[in-house]
Amino acid sequence: MNAPEKVVNLFDPIDKARPSSSLFPLRDNEPEYALLRDPHSQETNRYGDRIALLDLVDEAVSLNINGVREVGFNPNRYKQHAFHFTADNCIGCHACESACSEKNDLPPHLSFRSVGYVEGGTYPNYTRMNISMACNHCDDPVCLKGCPTRAYTKHPEYGAVIQDPDICFGCGYCTWVCPYNAPQLDPVAGQVEKCNMCVDRLEVGLKPACVSACLGNALNFGVVENTPENREQIATHLPGFPDPEITHPNIRFQQIKSMPREVTRTDSMPVKYRRDDKSGSYKPAVDQKAGKARHWNIARLSSRENPLVLFTLASQAAIGLFALMLLGDTLGVPAISTFTGSVAYPVAVFLCIALVGFGLLMSTVHLGKPLRFYRGFNNLRHSPVAREGAGVALFMGFAGVHMLLELGQAPWLVSEFPWLAGFGAGLAIAAGVSGALALAGALIGLYYMVRCYRIKARPFWNHKQTGFSFVGCGVYLGALCLAVVGGSSQAILGEPVVPLLTLCSVTMGLGLLLEGTGLVLHARDMTAAESEGAVSHYVQTTTFGKTWLLRNVLLAVTAGGLVLAPLYLQAATGVAIWLILALSTVLLAVIGRALFYVLVIPTTMPGAFFWKNKGFEQHARDIGLADMPQVGVAPLRH
Repeated sequence: MNAPEKVVNLFDPIDKARPSSSLFPLRDNEPEYALLRDPHSQETNRYGDRIALLDLVDEAVSLNINGVREVGFNPNRYKQHAFHFTADNCIGCHACESACSEKNDLPPHLSFRSVGYVEGGTYPNYTRMNISMACNHCDDPVCLKGCPTRAYTKHPEYGAVIQDPDICFGCGYCTWVCPYNAPQLDPVAGQVEKCNMCVDRLEVGLKPACVSACLGNALNFGVVENTPENREQIATHLPGFPDPEITHPNIRFQQIKSMPREVTRTDSMPVKYRRDDKSGSYKPAVDQKAGKARHWNIARLSSRENPLVLFTLASQAAIGLFALMLLGDTLGVPAISTFTGSVAYPVAVFLCIALVGFGLLMSTVHLGKPLRFYRGFNNLRHSPVAREGAGVALFMGFAGVHMLLELGQAPWLVSEFPWLAGFGAGLAIAAGVSGALALAGALIGLYYMVRCYRIKARPFWNHKQTGFSFVGCGVYLGALCLAVVGGSSQAILGEPVVPLLTLCSVTMGLGLLLEGTGLVLHARDMTAAESEGAVSHYVQTTTFGKTWLLRNVLLAVTAGGLVLAPLYLQAATGVAIWLILALSTVLLAVIGRALFYVLVIPTTMPGAFFWKNKGFEQHARDIGLADMPQVGVAPLRH
């Protein structure tokens, strides 16, 4: 197709026969600044990715906007487009936010585009820089790869990353992995929505609504790597903007006015940005807004992620218990082989299944749309969440088969149904195979459980400590479950309890030491980090400082006491001491996992003093202001 020369006439006017809602209706007097104009473009962007997303198109494909099949014939329709933000021009009027909200008919608690601030210097040389940010429609969209339901699509039309709320089941994982806080989880609707690049406007030759509404001429839009008119920079860095290497975002900046060496955020996040003298870019640093005093804040350990606390702990306990029983029996460990050969072994396998079932129930409760849980397996190709769920589900299924096959060999059942004796050898082989498959599913689930949290946009989690913690937790909680079930059954059957209890105690201690090793390495690395991970560690040692110390002391004392269990379990008070240490193990597991979720600070964009400010949101809830929907504070749901 040959494109017309005049920009205004790039697209046919919408026929009267077409519904007015099909594509964005053009006016006869559209202003020049609202029109797309990109006569030329480069071959590749600065990341080496091709700007032309489709070289040859025999027949244009409709984006099916509002269910209608019209197709625009923009000559650049199949090239990657990008926002351009001139920070020097932004006056912080929030017109872009308002235009976006009106265009997408958003509720007050959602905002696809947000304006935040950083500021620094001293009077009279005091500087504030405004930042307007929405979805950057990245070359490597981590939201698309992370989403387990495949609700995201990277379209060759304009390079838009579009999310379908109707497919989404509201897990919120995309909001974790995105460094720019672009996907917005709506706790009322139970789904995620985000900027769609206003593709309906692009189809008729108009720039996105936020760009057209910008009063200060700070926002622009066009084919990526093209320098807008009257601009001289297309940089990829800006103070407060996360590392572009995470996702290769399609946004470019101009910021020429000098900024102080150190700038702070106006929101309550204890983050500031300090210029690196070598690279000239700004890196996150700790802003000690809350001082250095240590607090308990036990109540704040409870969060929207409580179901995930229970899911991870229960699943890891089940995986640890099953692995210890199966591997211990295979290796011929006497204390475990004695138990796995008893009538109580199927009960222990059933406990594994029950723990996993409880965990999966909690993870389903965490969803915005729990009845759509089955969509969590749609993106096995990319999503660690989907792979985690698949591994845990396989573990649960094969463990169930293994339990039934073990029951089929039970002497009491064979005595009731003698014909089962003829299948003894076959049942034993099948039980071994199903047990191995269950263990393989468990290890796959645990591996991707760790991968789910190795997120570049959340440096506090993106550390080997996550693996140390999850594996260590599986070891000590699994050994604890084995000690309780195995010890109880052996006591009932009149068999010696101490050998199994001693083995489990030492194993629990080693699991705690494994987690403790990860915590030591984590504290060392986060203290020296130039990222939001250091900020999370600051919050950990101040806002939750006393709770954090309690967990650390409990871990050290409990691990030492359990490793030394062979010295006291033979004594009359040995079991009582062990019970205290077992309760301590459960307590520190819950505290540690709750801290894991509440401490993480993402590489999000700076917020305004009121909007997108966690401090203001909490204040609004405390005084009842949040009860007014127009205030825009999201309800505490999920």
